[in-house]
Amino acid sequence: MKKLFNDLKRDIKFKTAGPGHALTEETRKSTETKPKGPEKPRRPPAEEAQMAAAAALSRMEIKQHRHQNASGPSSLRSEVKELTAEAAFPEAQTLNSQGPSSAVKEDHTSFSVTGVYFICPLTNASISKSARDSHIKEAILMKFAADPARASIMMIHTFNKDKERIKIACETLGKYIDNICNNPNEEKYRKIKLQNKVFQERISELEGTHEFLQSIGFERKTLQVAGQENEEDFYVLNEEFLTTFEELRQYKDELLSAEPVRAQLDRRIQVFRPSPQAAKFELPSEFYNLTADEIKREQLMRSEALDRMTKLRTKAMRERDEQRELKKYNYTLLRVRFPDGYILQGTFYARERILALREFVHSVLEKDWIPFELVAPGGQKLKDESAMFIEVGLVPAALLTLTWDAEVLSDLEAAGQSHTSMLKQELLSNVQTLV
Repeated sequence: MKKLFNDLKRDIKFKTAGPGHALTEETRKSTETKPKGPEKPRRPPAEEAQMAAAAALSRMEIKQHRHQNASGPSSLRSEVKELTAEAAFPEAQTLNSQGPSSAVKEDHTSFSVTGVYFICPLTNASISKSARDSHIKEAILMKFAADPARASIMMIHTFNKDKERIKIACETLGKYIDNICNNPNEEKYRKIKLQNKVFQERISELEGTHEFLQSIGFERKTLQVAGQENEEDFYVLNEEFLTTFEELRQYKDELLSAEPVRAQLDRRIQVFRPSPQAAKFELPSEFYNLTADEIKREQLMRSEALDRMTKLRTKAMRERDEQRELKKYNYTLLRVRFPDGYILQGTFYARERILALREFVHSVLEKDWIPFELVAPGGQKLKDESAMFIEVGLVPAALLTLTWDAEVLSDLEAAGQSHTSMLKQELLSNVQTLV
């Protein structure tokens, strides 16, 4: 058995290293004796590396105030390793955050759009879907140096996903603050026993809760408990914060009313010259809420849908099919062809409404007050602004036609105003060609 284990371990080691790493003794000696050339000058860290290092430093500063994990030389060494690794190799962090599916990358050069992007409300940066969550997390951590209380509130509402647990934790923290403000002379309200059942069940396990308590003046201390031999850990409010009741109440209100930090969908506005390729779409997999195998089966499902249309179906069957259809798509790529042939393109959620598209079109017009109509690919006029794109067949992509109000155009012509191009000049200056 031992021999089998050693053989297996040797095989795994060889496979891990690969054939290129199986050096002979002769080759190894020649490699070791090869003279080293002059060292190349080091490049300064890239912007991504600097951001990763800054965020890692913020995390280290936070951890120095938290004592949930065992402290000591080994803990410090692990944190230093984490900081060094993130600063030196930010690309490794990015790859890990994207998950295993990112190992096989698509060739985006043939797609109608390179992917789905979002705008971070904290940095105003446009970030890919795969990097969205990690970017927001790093942005929140970098806020700690300037405003730890509000950064910790962002942590609580963004890093934790169970809304009910977040609600209970915030209400409990709010109760702590109320007790302190309403009973400033009561020492018992300025202490929180960490092993207390309520604290353990409602607060301790949620990210950001310890940081919040420390940011509003609580310090972790080990105290002797009357009637007990062993000391216990407490959070104790520093007396300096007993004069900041109004500020404490303000933090409580923000804690209870805060929302998760959410990135907004980036429309990725593009304008194209008139082209016969306007109705041709090639979309990356990010637009679908399907696995690769499910996408391949889409064609078969469409054939089955045609068969179902020829058969009688109950209302329940129709509703079930409609619900299944709703779950297929996350996003949609919409193009709007103007009367002069120019094409406007933007990315939307599949469940956004026609009103969002109308507002999008108005935002790119030089004269945003001019009325217009939008016509779907089948010739249907989209008059119901509350209808979702997925309900009117505008997913996962569609080319719509825009028509101006004829009377308004006549009035413009009578007033001597040209209407050859209604798009804003900054968009026309960056016009592209569809291929």
